[in-house]
Amino acid sequence: MTRSTIELVPTAKDRRIARHAAAAIVLTVAEAAIPLPLPGLKPGLANIVTLIVLARWGWREAVWVALLRVLAASLLLGQFLAPGFFLSLSGALASLLVLGLAMHLPRRWFGPVSHSILAAFAHIGAQLVVARLWLVPHDGVFYLLPVFALAAVVFGIVNGLVAARLLQELHAPGGAAVPPAAPLPER
Repeated sequence: MTRSTIELVPTAKDRRIARHAAAAIVLTVAEAAIPLPLPGLKPGLANIVTLIVLARWGWREAVWVALLRVLAASLLLGQFLAPGFFLSLSGALASLLVLGLAMHLPRRWFGPVSHSILAAFAHIGAQLVVARLWLVPHDGVFYLLPVFALAAVVFGIVNGLVAARLLQELHAPGGAAVPPAAPLPER
C-alpha cells in the first residue's frame, strides 16, 4: 500500500492575508472586552486593518481578511452561528460591498476616511435590517438609528484617520515602511 501526501504550499499572498486576518482577529477579540453603552455599539477597530488591506492590496484580499476575521473571532468568542455571528457577517458583507464600489470613486476626493464612513454606515445599516427581520420583529429597532448613525460617523472618521496615518507611514520615503514579508525558511 502506498501512501500519498498532499502538501499545501502557502504563497506570499496567503501569508499576508493570514497576518492581516490575525491582526484583525486580535483587535476584534480585544474590542469584545470593552464595555458597551448599547449592544452592537462598537468602534470596529478591525476595520482599520481591512481599510489598509483594501488600499494596499485590493478588494479581494480585503474580503478574505474581513470574512476570516468574522469567522475566527466568532469561534474564539463562542458566538459562531449565534445571532451575533449573523449580525457581524451581515455588517461585514454590506461594508465589503460598499467598499468594493467606493474604491472606484475618484481618489482625489475619496480615501480611507470616506471609505471608512461609508463602510460604517453600510455595516450598521445591514445589522439593523437583520435585527429587524430576525431578532426584533418591530419597527422600534429603528429608533436606535440616530445613535448608530452618530456612532458610524464618529468611529468611521477615527478608524479612517488611523488607517490613513498608518498608510502614510507605510509609504513614507525613508520612513518606517514595512517591507514585504520574506518567505519563511523551509523546514
